[in-house]
Amino acid sequence: MHYYRFATFVACLSLVCPLVAEPGTVVTLSSVGDRVRSQNPDLKAARFTIAEAAGRLRQSGRLENPQLEVGVEHNTKFSEGLFELGLSQKFPITDRLKLEKDLGSTAVLAAQTEVREITNRLVGQANAALVRVLAVRQRKELLNEQAEVANKLADFIAEVAKKGEASSLEAGQAKLEAARFLTQSRQLAATEHQAIGELKPLLGIRPGEPLHVSGSLPSLRLPEGADDVERPALEMARLAVIEAEQQTAIERTKRYGDVEAGLYAGAERRIDAPDGAEVDGIVGLRFKIPLPFWDKNEGNIEAAEAKAERRRQEVTALDQGIRLEAEAARAEMLEWANLATEIELTLSPQAAEQTDLAEQAWRNGQGDLLAVLRSREQRLELAAARLDALQNFQLARVRYQTALGNP
Repeated sequence: MHYYRFATFVACLSLVCPLVAEPGTVVTLSSVGDRVRSQNPDLKAARFTIAEAAGRLRQSGRLENPQLEVGVEHNTKFSEGLFELGLSQKFPITDRLKLEKDLGSTAVLAAQTEVREITNRLVGQANAALVRVLAVRQRKELLNEQAEVANKLADFIAEVAKKGEASSLEAGQAKLEAARFLTQSRQLAATEHQAIGELKPLLGIRPGEPLHVSGSLPSLRLPEGADDVERPALEMARLAVIEAEQQTAIERTKRYGDVEAGLYAGAERRIDAPDGAEVDGIVGLRFKIPLPFWDKNEGNIEAAEAKAERRRQEVTALDQGIRLEAEAARAEMLEWANLATEIELTLSPQAAEQTDLAEQAWRNGQGDLLAVLRSREQRLELAAARLDALQNFQLARVRYQTALGNP
């Protein structure tokens, strides 16, 4: 009996020892989001996309570099020649450069929104993993309580068995029941380590660094207010429409090429008999105007217009999908809340009453131990079912908040 008491004490102690053991990171449901935002390595990497977009914005909307032209000509005797020096620059005749700048600004906003969506997703994953850890720990607490009660029953049976008032078979069966609870608790400990292993990368925990999870599962409370969608993914889709429309406008401006203007100057040496060599200076202007005869960029314009329409349809589909996901999660929360409430207020009290009656009848010699153990098992199953309902409610709540963009 002392072994089972000691094992129960060790199992209970394992629940509180992490909080007083070696120092490490402590997280709760209220602080896990801040930890993800500040330490998640994937989020840190994603933030560089904003800097990339900002760099492309600084590069966009610029004129091409001017071109320096140098020309030298000589006849075969090198007695006559021409030297020219020119400078040319291309200028768009449309507002293409301004449109490219606007597109770069939209890309920066899209990168910022993408980082927010990644944050939303990672925080949702961390919240779900933390809920699973807390649920496993509360399930362990439940099993430890049942093990303690089972040990007391085993002690009682052992005492009465010594007096000849109970069989040694019943005493052994009670010991096995107590050991079963402890075995299940150890199995849950392995499940807890697995859940913490999933949580650590999301929180940016270094290898070997302890993670201490504190708190318990919140109460059953449905989110209040309307299902307002603040999901960054929806904003990203709308920005993608704007980007596609801006790209379409840019493609339309490409129907007309850039005008090139140049200024040149030179000197020409000629030999005019009988007067001899003469040197003439040359100054002039050059213009090149592309004529849109064969290529009017129709294909690229058509493709850009189709892409813009596709982006508009994607916004509609995404908005509908988000609202349906939130609606399903809310309905799931309601069902789990009703089940947990029914177990807590109706089924658990009935099971407790039946367990007490079975124990009283057995102690009075009017029942058998198997009925007592079965009633205890049913009571444990109900408690576990309520805990599962509470866990599933919280997981559905995480999905609901993540879908709406408010994890």
